[in-house]
Amino acid sequence: MQKPRKKLRLATLVRATVLGVLIVLHWSFVPFTTDGIASTPLSKKIFFAPSPIGSIEYHAIAWSLSKMEVYDSLHLEEQGLSRTVFQMALNGMEKLKKTGLIRDNILSIADFSRPSSEKRLFVIDLNNYQVLFHSLVAHGNRSGKESANVFSNKPRSNASSLGFYVTGQTYRGSNGYSLKLQGMEKGINDAAFRRAIVVHGADYVSDSWINSKGYIGRSQGCPAVPTDISRPLIDEIKDGTVLFIYHPTSAYISRSKLVR
Repeated sequence: MQKPRKKLRLATLVRATVLGVLIVLHWSFVPFTTDGIASTPLSKKIFFAPSPIGSIEYHAIAWSLSKMEVYDSLHLEEQGLSRTVFQMALNGMEKLKKTGLIRDNILSIADFSRPSSEKRLFVIDLNNYQVLFHSLVAHGNRSGKESANVFSNKPRSNASSLGFYVTGQTYRGSNGYSLKLQGMEKGINDAAFRRAIVVHGADYVSDSWINSKGYIGRSQGCPAVPTDISRPLIDEIKDGTVLFIYHPTSAYISRSKLVR
C-alpha cells in the first residue's frame, strides 16, 4: 500500500513544481506600458510584447495539470483507463470550455480500444474526485463484433462515430429515457444529431449477453448503456457535459483538432 501512495505524492510534487515554474514565467513577462505601470484596460501603449505564455494558455495548462491529479488519485490506470486517453479527453474538454457550452465538472470517456465485454465507459466527477459510473457501453453493429474498428459519420451507417460530444436534453423515445448528443467535430461526428445518436439503455448491454456470446449486443451507432443504470447515468451527464469516444485509429487522431 505504501508504493502507490509514494508514487502519488511524487506525481503531485512534480505537477506542483511545474505549475510553480509556469506561475513564475507568467508573472515574469507581464506586459508594461510606456510609463512603467503594468498594463490594464486603461493603460497607455504596450512597451514590450506579452509573455510567451499568455493568460489563456497559462490557465489552460494550470487547469489541465490540476485535473490530471484526479487520474492518479482515483487510480484510473488500475481500472483500465490509460493516462494518454485521459489526457486527450482533458485536452478536448479544455478547448470546449472556451465555447462556453459545457459544464467542466463531469467528464465521460468511452474507450473503444477495449472490447465490449469490458467496462470501458467512465463517468468522472473532476471536482469531487469520484468515478460516478464505470460501465459497459455498446458500439454500432457496423463497427465490429467483439471490438469496434470501423467508424462513420454517415447517416444509416449503423456505425459509431469517434470524438467529442456535448450532451443535450433528455427525452422519451423508442428506447425509453434517452439523452441527445451534439457531435462537436466537423466531418467526424457532427452528423450525430441528424443520425439520432443518443445515450439510452439497452437490455443487450449486460453481463448475461457476455456470458452467452462473449460480447455485448450492438446498437445502430448509439453508446447504449445497461438499462439498470441508464436513468441515473443520463441524469448525471445531461445538459452540457463532455463525452469523449476514443479509439487509436490514425484516421481520427490525425484529423481531430481537439485531442492535441
